[in-house]
Amino acid sequence: MDNDDIPVGRILSRREALKLFSAVGAGMMLAACGSQNSTATTAPAATATTGTSAATAIPTATTAATSIASLPSCVVKPEMTVGPYFVDEQLNRSDIRSEPSDNSLRAGVPLTLNINVSQISSSACTALAGAMVDIWQCDAEGIYSGVTDAGFQTEGLKFLRGYQITDSNGDASFTTIFPGWYQGRTVHIHVKIRTTSNTNEAYEFTSQFYFDTALTNEILANAPYKAGSQRDTTNENDMHYANGGEQMLLSLTKTNDGYTAGFPIALDLSDAETGQADRFEQMQAPPR
Repeated sequence: MDNDDIPVGRILSRREALKLFSAVGAGMMLAACGSQNSTATTAPAATATTGTSAATAIPTATTAATSIASLPSCVVKPEMTVGPYFVDEQLNRSDIRSEPSDNSLRAGVPLTLNINVSQISSSACTALAGAMVDIWQCDAEGIYSGVTDAGFQTEGLKFLRGYQITDSNGDASFTTIFPGWYQGRTVHIHVKIRTTSNTNEAYEFTSQFYFDTALTNEILANAPYKAGSQRDTTNENDMHYANGGEQMLLSLTKTNDGYTAGFPIALDLSDAETGQADRFEQMQAPPR
């Protein structure tokens, strides 16, 4: 079921990233994710933590020059494919676990996901209010809602999909479950952010969140998840994770009944070409 498309958009080179923050001064440097042909360094892989606040558990970029330069308050993250399972259902809700047709909840380990969106410029990193943040994912059995696939038929269903509008602090919060797995992909959650560019053009950022492999194995070993030992793809051999996935790792903090995670995403709204739709997104039907 390896149906995800090739990555979309582009990843800032270190030269572009440094130029973006040039007006801030030598005291602020940005380490952006680089492609295989780039010399840019990437963020270290985050691991699951307990007893640590989401604010301190968020992965940040770093470089060899960390000892002589402080990091900015936000960093650019890599874009990745939208994949074949995006359905623009326009469901404005924070808790995406339910199926609206019967109000049933998808079983799984509870996960609270707090996303903070900001915009970057040559001189500032500020909260982005009014942006539409969509997330969508498979359930504990690896099934997506609203689509037809070789392994399932769920058209008309809407579980584990939804969007929120960022508040004045750039925050959007979701209640979901830890996702399951399916053949050909590591465990992940899709995210799409829609807003307007500095020139009032439509702007989209599409990427995927990932999870620490050891914690994933621990969670997938229990019901209602499929036997995790059968999965053929982890972060280490996932084709999309290889394109900067370590910068999209969620660092989870244990709660009484599940986990919580916070994650910052900064957008360069001066570049409206960043969020160009890939093949699967272009094939989507009009919103319904």
